[in-house]
Amino acid sequence: MENLTMIKALEITTQVFLAAQNRKTAPLTVAILDKGGALISLQRQDGSSMMRPEIAIGKAWGALALGCSSRKIADDAQARPNFISSISTLAQGNLVPVAGGVLIRDEHAELLGAVGVSGDISDTDEAVAIAGIIAAKLNTDTALNA
Repeated sequence: MENLTMIKALEITTQVFLAAQNRKTAPLTVAILDKGGALISLQRQDGSSMMRPEIAIGKAWGALALGCSSRKIADDAQARPNFISSISTLAQGNLVPVAGGVLIRDEHAELLGAVGVSGDISDTDEAVAIAGIIAAKLNTDTALNA
């Protein structure tokens, strides 16, 4: 797959929401960005709070910008706070360094985009993001994909 399509993005989103339903999560917002960082899809469940779209986009954007999951960025923020603070400044506040932003890859490990999920605790956001990607028959490089 060369590019992430809107249809595939909506499939990932549907699968994220199904995983969320199975886990009985809080209301979620799911943002899907293409590999260039353009927003393809933004879906918000009823009851998802006001800032969730910006947070979900920031998680996905950060994953794309730094080429790793937002969980890794959060870990880096703990280990190298000055570096992540500098990156956040350069990103003009578009970076959200907490779990829930996951890269989307095809069967050849080519980058297609990223999904960002926000609304529950960050670990749950990440878990349903990964579940949605896998259910849509795509891949990610997070450790939880193993």
